[in-house]
Amino acid sequence: MAYRTMLAFFIFGILVTGVFAFTAMAYVKEAPKLNPEQLNSPMSSTIYDMNNKKIMDVAGEEYRKMVPLDQVPKSVQNAFLSVEDVRFWDHHGIDFKRIAGATVANIKEGFGVEGGSTITQQLVKMSFLSPEKTIERKVQEAYLALKLERKYTKEEILEMYLNKVYFGEGAYGVATAADVYFGKSVKDLNLSEAALLAGLPQRPSGYNPYENPELAENRRDLVLSLMHEHGYITEKEKKEAQSIPVKDMLKKQKRKNTYNSFTDRVIEELKEKGIDEDKLYTLGLKIYTTFDPKAQKITDKVLKTDEYIDYPDDKFRAGVVLLDTKTGEVRAIGGSRDSEAEIQRGFNYATQMKRQPGSTAKPIMAYGPAIEKLKWSTYEQIKDEEIELNGKVFKNWDNRFHGNVSMRTALQWSYNIPAIKAMQEAGPEEAKKFAEKLGIPLDEIFPAYAIGGFKDGVSPLQLAGAYAAFGNEGVFNEPHTVRKIVYLDGKEKNLQPKPVQAMSDYTAYMITDMLKTVVTEGTGDMANIPGLPLAGKTGTNELPDDIYGYGVTDAWFAGYTTRYSAAVWTGYDEISQESFVQMQDSHNAKLIFKHIMSEVSEGIETPDFTMPSSVEKRTIGNRVELFVKGTAPVKKQININKPVKKNEVENKPEITEEDDEKVEDSDEKIEEKERENKDQEKSGEQEKKPDPNVENEGRKKPGDNNPKPPSEENPGQGNKQPPAENNGQGGNNNRNPENNEGGNDKENPGNKDSPPPEDNKGAGDSDENKGKPAGQNQPPKEKEE
Repeated sequence: MAYRTMLAFFIFGILVTGVFAFTAMAYVKEAPKLNPEQLNSPMSSTIYDMNNKKIMDVAGEEYRKMVPLDQVPKSVQNAFLSVEDVRFWDHHGIDFKRIAGATVANIKEGFGVEGGSTITQQLVKMSFLSPEKTIERKVQEAYLALKLERKYTKEEILEMYLNKVYFGEGAYGVATAADVYFGKSVKDLNLSEAALLAGLPQRPSGYNPYENPELAENRRDLVLSLMHEHGYITEKEKKEAQSIPVKDMLKKQKRKNTYNSFTDRVIEELKEKGIDEDKLYTLGLKIYTTFDPKAQKITDKVLKTDEYIDYPDDKFRAGVVLLDTKTGEVRAIGGSRDSEAEIQRGFNYATQMKRQPGSTAKPIMAYGPAIEKLKWSTYEQIKDEEIELNGKVFKNWDNRFHGNVSMRTALQWSYNIPAIKAMQEAGPEEAKKFAEKLGIPLDEIFPAYAIGGFKDGVSPLQLAGAYAAFGNEGVFNEPHTVRKIVYLDGKEKNLQPKPVQAMSDYTAYMITDMLKTVVTEGTGDMANIPGLPLAGKTGTNELPDDIYGYGVTDAWFAGYTTRYSAAVWTGYDEISQESFVQMQDSHNAKLIFKHIMSEVSEGIETPDFTMPSSVEKRTIGNRVELFVKGTAPVKKQININKPVKKNEVENKPEITEEDDEKVEDSDEKIEEKERENKDQEKSGEQEKKPDPNVENEGRKKPGDNNPKPPSEENPGQGNKQPPAENNGQGGNNNRNPENNEGGNDKENPGNKDSPPPEDNKGAGDSDENKGKPAGQNQPPKEKEE
């Protein structure tokens, strides 16, 4: 039995060895050729646009200095050999002793102390192979390393490696790195500088001395210790070199390069997909993006010039993301208003900035979940009244309550109370799940979230992606800038995210239909583009209590057509008495959206949104309202304020298309009854229809008793000295729930979206009757210039 067992294992071993040998031979046969051109030049990655046309190389030619080995000091060479390949002069491309030693060292002293690959193997990997950690790649790497050693001398291999390796900050090769970090020629580097450079290739981003000086210094000290251990320097030389602070060694220069907001995002997205930044400079990747040069040019022109908008000052910030509604592919990114064409990578206001979204959150957090779960119609009646939740009294932007209003009207005029009620009815957890499916993850949720009072805020990139799903029949595509990458060996990696059905098609269409009303007749009419089927929503956040004036902290607009979706944020880095969005500038978000969307849509057929079979129409009063098929109400939509008689619902026939005229007649009687009721209430304080020309009562700017400019969702109101008694209607908007027990607002939260300015500065013209709900005897609007 023992003999048979041993024989079986022996035969199995032979088979395994044979299979491995056969597989290895197949891998070797498919290995790429040793192309001298690829060996001798740094392999910068190339970025292509949506049409597969080259945009740029990740690094320019000015960062590819070459230097012969005889001009590289021995101290520099020895620094690299100590940390990367101490037996370089002895092995033939693969160092089995080094592999074993590196394994032991990493176990004893921590991972990353030593690597197992030789300099020859690293050169092969940088020049010919993909970074994937597979058996195929390791076999080919070993084979090509042996082949390379037979074809080139050790000196040639070391020279190619030192001129090819990436050091971070866009620097290829030791000569370039010496200039970028120290402003020196490589022959003038001292021991401490040489050790710092030798420590960078393993993790160029992690050991970047500008961003992580402490980590860089620790890494340099390790290199110096290894140099001493291997006999390259003395103990005294080691200590002297280690005593120099890294910060004191660095060149004080802010280098410019060809990055822009879009390529910033490409690099960040590739990092998120597991492709480190240093690989962009060493692997010669072909990066196929979603970039639209025309759209980017338009976006930059709108943001960085005064040709379209009269911006108040250079500190006024803006972030814009434009993407394809159907695919989620990002077409353009406006990450800054900096007018310089070439700037160092900096803060991207379109993708990195996160602020509270204000009323743009209402379709996501309130009305979307209510339609999805409860199958509410656009005519669903919600009572706009004072409510108190967890000890907090919520308000509307106009400090008034409007009684029963339809969901459409509530969204059209951005009332807060109906949105809060809608989210409460659908359930906070349902709203949380709904938002997460649209790419907006939330750790917690409170009543203020219904009106945009998020703890951490959102970016324009996230908001554009969420709104695009409404215009795409409820299908969410994660916003992305990269379609695929192609490695040197020709292998492709698809990076396009998979579509997700985030909501029912009826929810998407009904939200879209209401948001079209927002743009044509509501708070977003300044963003309307005649002849273009468009849906969108405004959003603003109120000033803190200690700042007085007429304006907001943030102004948003998010909208979409069947072709494009965009989200725009405007504001300032820091909010102070001297720095906040003035009333006349709070409309710039709408105007930025309007100019970009109109120009990218020019000459492109943009069909209207198609109503799905899951939705049916009913004409109620003077408005066509939408219902989820099969849920057209029997009585609720007709008898709004009338007392309900017992069993009345059961005895009412269902409304049909033929009954529309009867519904209209009934609705007119109801409206007449409502007018009679309101006439009887005029002896007290009357509930008024939205009028942007009426200032908040009892709230005045210190020292100013004159009437104020118009307010819409209320930037015109600004902050004034609080009255002695505000009856629970004053207060802040969207306070951080983290600072309040139970996640409630510090004061009474309320969103506000801005009206047309009186003097047209930076905002163009708008209807003087803006703010009055449609269908309530308002005069016809003049065409916006």
